[in-house]
Amino acid sequence: MIEVDARGVVEFTQALVRVPSTNDPARGRDERPAAELVAAKMREWGWEPHVQEAAPGRPNVVAVVEGGGGEGPTLMFEGHTDVVTEGDLSEWTVDPFGGEIRDGRLWGRGSADMKSGLAATLYATRALQLAGPFPGRIKVCALADEEGLMIGAHHFVAEGLAADVDGAIVAEPEAGEICAVAKGALRLRVDLTGKMAHGAMPRHGRNPVPAAASLVAALETLEKELQDRHPAHEHLGEVYVTPTVVRAGSEEQVNVIPAVASVFVDVRTIPGVDHQEIAGRVGALAARDGIIAEVSILVDRPPVDVPVDDPVVAALAAAHRAVTGQEPVYGGVPGSTDGTVLTHWGGVPSVVYGPGGKWIAHQADEYVEVAEIVRCTRVFAEAARRFLTGDLS
Repeated sequence: MIEVDARGVVEFTQALVRVPSTNDPARGRDERPAAELVAAKMREWGWEPHVQEAAPGRPNVVAVVEGGGGEGPTLMFEGHTDVVTEGDLSEWTVDPFGGEIRDGRLWGRGSADMKSGLAATLYATRALQLAGPFPGRIKVCALADEEGLMIGAHHFVAEGLAADVDGAIVAEPEAGEICAVAKGALRLRVDLTGKMAHGAMPRHGRNPVPAAASLVAALETLEKELQDRHPAHEHLGEVYVTPTVVRAGSEEQVNVIPAVASVFVDVRTIPGVDHQEIAGRVGALAARDGIIAEVSILVDRPPVDVPVDDPVVAALAAAHRAVTGQEPVYGGVPGSTDGTVLTHWGGVPSVVYGPGGKWIAHQADEYVEVAEIVRCTRVFAEAARRFLTGDLS
């Protein structure tokens, strides 16, 4: 088994957690300090990180580690440096950016999602490098803005950096499950435009609020229709069509028929569901006499469905089996990850696997088991070796 620096990967995770890398310009926070920490560690090992801003204060860090063992494929390890806000501090029993280790757990915002996974990818690559030559290369990537619009991953693809990648392991927290499938996300904004009028004379206007109400009611029917057409996925569950924001008028002027109402819709899809068809259906449901309906697509992330016999998935499964002595458990990502961008826009088969529980992310008292950080580092190192050498058994 490839020897990994167990103490080092845990301490580096602590160092990353202690950096409050939320995207919060009002508080002077962004990903840059975390990215600099990653780049510094890469330079310490003699790697040459390429640091490029996907947006101001939001850098991507990419290092290519050549194996020195001749021609071979390119494996990508991917993690992100941003974390969500810590939220209400009164809900925390630990310092959210303390990186404290207690009861065998490393606590803090981003400990699971996903600074432990990011640290594991670096230390796994370093372990394989020290173990001796290997064919091909590993592209180690710490990208920005996964928690937002995934501009880091989109920038990575747009720069052509995914073109030579043969497979990607995304180190999001999945509690030991191998996730080659991920739910799609389609977010829509529907603007309904009528005509403003006095509340005492509603017939002089065209009220978009009833149209918004009708649309919200119709979305429930659309969801049921989609669920009937697309039965629940083994790992991803059902399609959901959820109105999340309804906005119209002003409480300061309740005697005014508003000119515009807006409905925002969050759609979660499974393989086989057509996003463009859904957007068209929502537009048709919004149509109403005298009201102009305009549908805008805010986010379009198709579902991911990578076959389990793809080399990057097979290598990870074999590594999990070798390191843990247990058969791999396959699951699905309930949301979307940077892997969605890499697969659909970069053409890279991706699989998600990493330390931490699926459901602990974004919660108060976020934590990751220390033993799981080390175990995942070993799995990543072994998965890289198997993928690059073609040993998938």
